[in-house]
Amino acid sequence: MKPVKHWLKKGCILAAMALAICSNAADRPNIIFILADDYGLDGVGCYGSDRFKTPNIDALAASGLRFENAYCTPLCGPTRCLFITGRYGFRTGGTSNQSAKNPKASEETSIAKVLKSAGYVTGHVGKWRQMSGLPGDWGFDEYITDPTAGGYYWNRTYIQNGKTVDAGKEIYYPDVCHQFAVDFIKRHRDQPFFLYYASHLVHGPIVRTPDSKPGRAAGNLYADNVAYLDKQVGDLVAQVDSLGLREKTLIIFSADNGTAGKSGTIGGRQVHGAKGSMWEGGAHVPFIANWKGVTPAGKTTRDLLDFSDLFATFAELAGAQLPTGVVLDGHSFAPQLRGQPGQPREWIFVQLGAKWYVRDQSWKLNEKGELFDMREAPFEEKLVTDATGSAAEARQRLQAVLNQLNPASGKNDSAPPKRKAGLGKGVLKRQPANSPPAGNNAGSRKKLKKANR
Repeated sequence: MKPVKHWLKKGCILAAMALAICSNAADRPNIIFILADDYGLDGVGCYGSDRFKTPNIDALAASGLRFENAYCTPLCGPTRCLFITGRYGFRTGGTSNQSAKNPKASEETSIAKVLKSAGYVTGHVGKWRQMSGLPGDWGFDEYITDPTAGGYYWNRTYIQNGKTVDAGKEIYYPDVCHQFAVDFIKRHRDQPFFLYYASHLVHGPIVRTPDSKPGRAAGNLYADNVAYLDKQVGDLVAQVDSLGLREKTLIIFSADNGTAGKSGTIGGRQVHGAKGSMWEGGAHVPFIANWKGVTPAGKTTRDLLDFSDLFATFAELAGAQLPTGVVLDGHSFAPQLRGQPGQPREWIFVQLGAKWYVRDQSWKLNEKGELFDMREAPFEEKLVTDATGSAAEARQRLQAVLNQLNPASGKNDSAPPKRKAGLGKGVLKRQPANSPPAGNNAGSRKKLKKANR
């Protein structure tokens, strides 16, 4: 018979192993990713919006980490492809709204499937189009969605877990989505979950919300939609809090592209470019991360990130294995979420159709070889015509990145999306500081091309 000392030693080892396993599980947060639609920096209070107040989104930033340099793509479809696959558009073929259906679930590994492999239950809420198939095809266990890539608001029907549901009366679809999200969280509170909350707000058509006052002028309805988006963010956070899950849950709020029509102002200065353009206002979006007790509270970071990074970050936080045999473009920012310096990106890449650019903290180089001084971004982008000194070094450095990526050899659209590209080349033509953002009303939103919704 072995001595008691042996069994005590063995028991201590087993206990330590069990503690390590439990600790590892506790370190794996629930993940909620809230993705607003057509919502640029100029629409968010904590980013300095001159027009809109967003107290609930601001509160998320005040107790979390706000990223000042986060980039998606300039349109809805390719942004969603980028996030779901963790791969740049020229690799998957999802480079524009027209081609966002090209990536197939049978050919690409989705972030939902990766998290499922790590024991997460996965849910999707809201907008799915323009991507191919349905959320279930891409690894989401439960989902609610709809048949359109545009705004989907006052309707009778929607799609839930592959079946069309007829409510029998007109419903405000964002409320149905929100309730589905809350129910999903409640039912899965005792296991790790991933919830992708893809709001239709504030995509056009801009219509009344349940909180809009009777007779509200059409020109004021955009503000109502921003307020309702903010309200739903606040309620979702409160629901997570009431379930005692805040310390176990990472909540990220961002947007799929910039403001539609024309961007608004921040501190009296108009953001350069908007949705659909390759200027700063097209892809530079708000990005707020909040994991209570883990993310540094009330801090901001200038670290660069693009939407391919979400894949790598979520996988690391979940302790999931990354897929092999494919090129993934993301860099994990999990260390920054924990208050550590990490290894920040040196550049980000943005593509829309046959146009692209690579950007670092101060410079941007596009597919035409045009170099821009970005030190006054997001308000000004100065075309550099005489690249000497630091500009010459930047051109050489960024060109090396483009040479390595080689997007021209990938699965690209044959032509850029047919859409006005915002303001012209060079320095921004300024609007009066008190000029309201154009495009933020029902009339101008209806003029957006259907193909880009």
